[in-house]
Amino acid sequence: MTLRTRVTDLLGIRYPIVQGGMQNVGYAQLAAAVSNAGGLGVITALTFADPGALAREIAACRALTHAPFGVNISVFPTMRPPDYGAIVDAIADGGVGIVETAGTPEVRAVWDLLFARGIRVIHKCTSVRHAVSSERYGVHAVSIDGFECAGHPGEDDVPGLVLIPAAVDRLSVPVLASGGIADGRGLAAALALGADGVTMGTRFCATREAPIHDNVKQAYIDKDERETDILFRPFRNSARVGRNAISTEVLRRTSQPNAVFAEVAELVSGQRGKALLQSGEIDSGVYWASMAQGLIHDIPSCGDLIDRIVVDARAIVAERLAAMVSD
Repeated sequence: MTLRTRVTDLLGIRYPIVQGGMQNVGYAQLAAAVSNAGGLGVITALTFADPGALAREIAACRALTHAPFGVNISVFPTMRPPDYGAIVDAIADGGVGIVETAGTPEVRAVWDLLFARGIRVIHKCTSVRHAVSSERYGVHAVSIDGFECAGHPGEDDVPGLVLIPAAVDRLSVPVLASGGIADGRGLAAALALGADGVTMGTRFCATREAPIHDNVKQAYIDKDERETDILFRPFRNSARVGRNAISTEVLRRTSQPNAVFAEVAELVSGQRGKALLQSGEIDSGVYWASMAQGLIHDIPSCGDLIDRIVVDARAIVAERLAAMVSD
């Protein structure tokens, strides 16, 4: 069984389902499981301390799957910028031909490096204007993130039901719909809106192969679509996370007049977030979660999840919707 779109043709995969890059989650075991199931698994480059460690993780993934997989590179302001040239070398030398990118306009320098090595680029955007600019520069596909998404949804607050078709109307490259997608209904809806496939993050966190503590996986099941928080709005760096004691405290502190990021920096540090994913102590830091957690009710294998999504999407299109149409 296949489900062919421009995304499957571009990436060489069976199903138009991509596992988005996720810091401290996108390791070889998850990426390989997604790729073996017919989607595109993605290793997250900046999870690793240096390009050498990334190269070893790519090799580990290669040992687990013969299917295509990708690497995520994010470009954001930092006191110690990574060596993006060495990261691209590790990716290209490891035989990876697909990279998902995200971040500020400085990402274009990384695109230049990737294009020079013949690597296909999927760029994540939260607005149509940024997607159009990315296409103009030469990216091969765009992942458009609706307001429902985990991580950074941008500042426009446009949900996927509007953002996805708005992007499709303006773009000629393949479009992946992202944000709030967790099942076959989401895939069918994305295709109906004109997208060529979907990117999922939160849903893949609640799988057997996700390298995070079972308590975190259970939190995605226990919490509904209302139990996320948007942090850092006063700093115009909005971030959607799962609601817990830390996110509540961050909101309290940043709601005060003249709040500055330094007042919450320790609470939201990457080290605390990584420790939370490993320890399962849900109130010890912040963790990414999209509104899709309201649609998560089990912890399947990646293979079972992707099979179910594809079967359900095909049934919706071929049976439920077809039955509504008459001459």
